[in-house]
Amino acid sequence: MQSKFVPPQTSITATSKWRRLVTLSAYWKALIILFLLTLPFLHGEVEGDGIGYYAYLRSPLIDHNLAFATDWKDPHELERLTYATDWKDPHDVDRNLAKQVWENPVRRPGHVPNYFSVGPAILWSPFLVTTHVVVLTLSHLGVHVMPDGKSGPYMAVLAMATALYGFAGLCISFSISRRFVDERWAFWATVGVWLGTSLPAYMYLHPSWPHALSAFAASLFLWYWLRTRQARTERQWMILGLLAGLMIEVYYLNVVFLLAPLWEAACAYLALWQDRADGLDRTGKILQLQLLGVLGALVALLPTLIAKQIVFGSPFAAGPYSLRLWNWSAPAFGKVLFSASHGLLVFTPIVLLAFLGFFYLYRLNRTVGTICLSVVLAFYGLVSFYPGWSGVFGFGNRYFVSLTPLFVLGLACALAFAERFWRDHRRASLRLVPLTLVFVIWNLGLIYQWRTHLMPTRSAVYWDEVIYVQFRVVPMQALHDLIAKVFPQGN
Repeated sequence: MQSKFVPPQTSITATSKWRRLVTLSAYWKALIILFLLTLPFLHGEVEGDGIGYYAYLRSPLIDHNLAFATDWKDPHELERLTYATDWKDPHDVDRNLAKQVWENPVRRPGHVPNYFSVGPAILWSPFLVTTHVVVLTLSHLGVHVMPDGKSGPYMAVLAMATALYGFAGLCISFSISRRFVDERWAFWATVGVWLGTSLPAYMYLHPSWPHALSAFAASLFLWYWLRTRQARTERQWMILGLLAGLMIEVYYLNVVFLLAPLWEAACAYLALWQDRADGLDRTGKILQLQLLGVLGALVALLPTLIAKQIVFGSPFAAGPYSLRLWNWSAPAFGKVLFSASHGLLVFTPIVLLAFLGFFYLYRLNRTVGTICLSVVLAFYGLVSFYPGWSGVFGFGNRYFVSLTPLFVLGLACALAFAERFWRDHRRASLRLVPLTLVFVIWNLGLIYQWRTHLMPTRSAVYWDEVIYVQFRVVPMQALHDLIAKVFPQGN
């Protein structure tokens, strides 16, 4: 009897993976289309804090050092800002901070005191190093492109890389939320947080700032922690540690996400203490696995430690975080949420729905709900104690962009819980989807005001003026700018 030909298993696996990729659900396709539609709003420029973050990539790539002498337009720009006489308030906290940083005796001679984190440069490096090689090649071929790390190709690639990382973080957040609620609500929660919070300002308009990258790193860590939390091998502990180190390296405040594995560890040791029969042997095994995670985190943090050693002469130099007096006795709990100057709930009210959703998540999964709520509260507390709690410059409270995956999960749970008040999915969608879009449209209008300086960018806003401009000025002016962008007129 002639035997049938059976294709190799690898071919079957490859075919099935390709079929799954092609047959993405409508929600995945919608996310991809929406992302492509937002790309024309990318603004490729390095400015403000972004100069310091980008310098950790540009300086070694272009100048082959970490002196940062050519990263600012003027090597003495920071020093001039320190002693500027045109500050509105002579006691301005930013001026005092700049003075403290510039005069920091820990700084090594010949190095600008770049106290920003190294993680964003690590994430950008695959894109920008490739761009630099291409630009050098074109220069040798006679094409006039400056290989200085500041010309058009570098800025365009930097902006695109940040947008891709931000979108990847949103996709990961969507995937996390689908584990707990219906895919429909996970999708609308992703859209709501994507366009209804401060994320667009740092994903498209200020791509050199680390916040969209931080959202990606936190999403990746949270996804892997959830994926492996039931039983983690040695290799998985090492990977989790590497992701944790990268997440902190991108944005130091992300350290609060470590509450997730710390909670696991506390529960594991408590269970072993109650089971004293063979708890000692198991304790050693668990401790060994956890130490692999710590080792992975330390390996991931090596670039930061090495850079600080080179710039400051100490791998543990904390820069302004140790120079400033924290609000230990008078935390800004209320201001962080409700201040007219970057208050979280005032500028991005959709976050309140996300926070309420954690209580429903607790009903779905007590452990995950407790941990997520603890991370959010710890992050909020840490920002409240920080003297620069408002972020000074930016749209909304930019620090909380790091909590994007938790906000998506919380909002998805809130929408899933609200669905129970209607008889069927269709009625729920007809009410909840427009509500989400109202938050999105309102937020995009505020971002437009902020970007076009129709509202103050650093100080408190006057909400009667903001509301007037939102309804009377923004619609027509934004439409005019959009038409001009889509159909530019020649000179």
